[in-house]
Amino acid sequence: MLKDLFTKPTKPKKRKYAQIPSEQAKQDVPEGIVMKCPSCKKIIYSKEVNKNLKVCINCGYHYQMNAKERIASLFDENSFVEYDKEMVSKNPLNFPGYEEKLEKDRSKTKQNEAVVTGEGLINGFKTTVAIMDASFRMGSMGSVVGEKITRTIERANEQGLPFIIFTASGGARMQEGVLSLMQMAKTSSALKIFSDNGGLIISVMTHPTTGGVSASFASLGDYNFAEPGALIGFAGRRIIEQTIREDLPEDFQTSEFLLKHGQLDAVIHRQELKETLANILDIHQTGGEITW
Repeated sequence: MLKDLFTKPTKPKKRKYAQIPSEQAKQDVPEGIVMKCPSCKKIIYSKEVNKNLKVCINCGYHYQMNAKERIASLFDENSFVEYDKEMVSKNPLNFPGYEEKLEKDRSKTKQNEAVVTGEGLINGFKTTVAIMDASFRMGSMGSVVGEKITRTIERANEQGLPFIIFTASGGARMQEGVLSLMQMAKTSSALKIFSDNGGLIISVMTHPTTGGVSASFASLGDYNFAEPGALIGFAGRRIIEQTIREDLPEDFQTSEFLLKHGQLDAVIHRQELKETLANILDIHQTGGEITW
């Protein structure tokens, strides 16, 4: 069944795509038509990357997805219903410039916070979900982010639905001080109650998942997955190296490193993610078993 998913990362399938224009031709291409992959350094058509769920067609590099793109890639058409859309952050500590930065990100992303929560169908299976968005304040966790995630967990508990969390965060939001840090305990407590009541928790860590988010709800799933190449960790690499006075492995804090050391159940390619989640939701709804 899902046995192979839990032994090694999956690899993207090779596909045929249109040829990229020559260097001379590229100079005449309008901005945004082509893009350079940060991993393989090849020039590729933007539309081909978008059609491929924002994955490089040459090397499989996973670009960041915003919340709307993630919803479109996973949920059955017109099935997603958003929770708490109008919740917005305040400035409880009167941090200079914070409100202006929040308003700028609201305008840029067309959403009110760094997480979108709701419920919908994945291949016909109903689930609740929280999707963090790194394009809003780098996915940082403030009081509203923690509150929205907690409310979604509580709704899942009340309705007997699974809970899926997609993490993408730079950590706790410094402009809210301890109000931000307390979200680690609040969300973790809500997950413990949900788990004790038999709730299913699936965590999918995407690039990057760091700081207080990695140290709280991101790591508390019954299934802990990650996308290929995602940065996952608490403190930064440079800080750790300076502290322990040792060089770290080249792949340190990547999803592949964590899988190798037993901290993840699987690294799943984005093209296979919807089917994998649907299979798990099916198994837990019908009482099936996973063959390990």
